[in-house]
Amino acid sequence: MTAPAPTVQAMIEGRRADTGRRRRRVLAALADTAKKGADISVTAIARQAGVDRTFLYRHRDLLAQIHAQAAEPTATPGGHGPAVSRASLKADLATADARAARLASQVRRLEQRLSEVLGDQVWHESGVGGPEDNEQLKARITTLEQHLIDLELKLQERDDDLAAARAANRELMSQLNRSDPPGSPG
Repeated sequence: MTAPAPTVQAMIEGRRADTGRRRRRVLAALADTAKKGADISVTAIARQAGVDRTFLYRHRDLLAQIHAQAAEPTATPGGHGPAVSRASLKADLATADARAARLASQVRRLEQRLSEVLGDQVWHESGVGGPEDNEQLKARITTLEQHLIDLELKLQERDDDLAAARAANRELMSQLNRSDPPGSPG
């Protein structure tokens, strides 16, 4: 195998040196961001290091370091209290969201129940409220509804009988009109 031409070799070495400088800038930006306790993300590190995000995605070891550093707890300002990681904050947020949803549901149920109780109380105190024997009234309503249905059926039967009687009456009248009139010679 032959060695590359000197100009090609110089370009390869220059490219390696440029990559090395960019790697050092990324590592310095990562260390600086972690030291400050700022949010660590691929975009933030790439911006601070002055490199394109694709550079980080081509160098998987740098990308892995960024993700590992982002998952680690960061120092809290002032150095007091427990360290917090992005994952723990996400878990805390999910827990808080779930609790808020449960509490909102419980508040809706309690408001509905309170509304019902207060409504009943106002209804009875106002004197407009119905009598206490609702079950007896409901039974009486059911009985009256059944009686109404029975009467409607009887009325329908009588309407049918009346219609039949009228039809028979018309038929008889028609027969009488066709027969000889009274007082006619015959």
